[in-house]
Amino acid sequence: MIEAVIFDCDGVLVDSEPLAWEAWRRVLETFGLEVTEDDIRQMTGRSQFDVHAAFAARASLPPLSELKQEISSVLFGLFERELRVFPDVAGTIDALAERGIRLAVASSSPRVRLDRTLAVVDLTASFETSVAGDEVHRAKPEPDLFLKAAEQLAVSPARCVAIEDSPAGVHSARAAGMCVVGVLRGQYTRSELAAANQIVDCLDAASILLACSPPASTS
Repeated sequence: MIEAVIFDCDGVLVDSEPLAWEAWRRVLETFGLEVTEDDIRQMTGRSQFDVHAAFAARASLPPLSELKQEISSVLFGLFERELRVFPDVAGTIDALAERGIRLAVASSSPRVRLDRTLAVVDLTASFETSVAGDEVHRAKPEPDLFLKAAEQLAVSPARCVAIEDSPAGVHSARAAGMCVVGVLRGQYTRSELAAANQIVDCLDAASILLACSPPASTS
């Protein structure tokens, strides 16, 4: 029986990935670095630490502790002007809550960004708890984020459904022992999300719960 649904945030709840990468582009170009489409495909869903390390291997960059303040300043300005919730999110959240399903967020974003994201789009109160990328030892694709979210809910991972849009996120939730629904948001293909238990074009409560429910007995 499914007791909880744990959502990734960026790319699942909100259309923030293009804005986040635009912030990285603007900051990194001052150091002579270009953010390519391949970079985006390889690193979407991973932590700021991983992204910084990848670019720092190409050029001399300040430590992440210094650089992230500049990135956040650019990003939060973009969020205030342009951040939007995906159209299928509000109805899905409401329908799950009406069924008594507990809701959480597990995001690779640091706490300050996650809180700002949820607040800007008025989703903070929709979730019982959330876990940010700087609150666990290992980022996606390791299972730590999802395991901590389940722990905070006091729900077994086997009774949780994870909603993800990236290969790193799918592998993270599967490693945590959760059923995973991959949602196609345009960044990745079905084949790239093939490790998910189910892949959907858009979110709705019935499809999420059906995808991860045991088949009915025919006996």
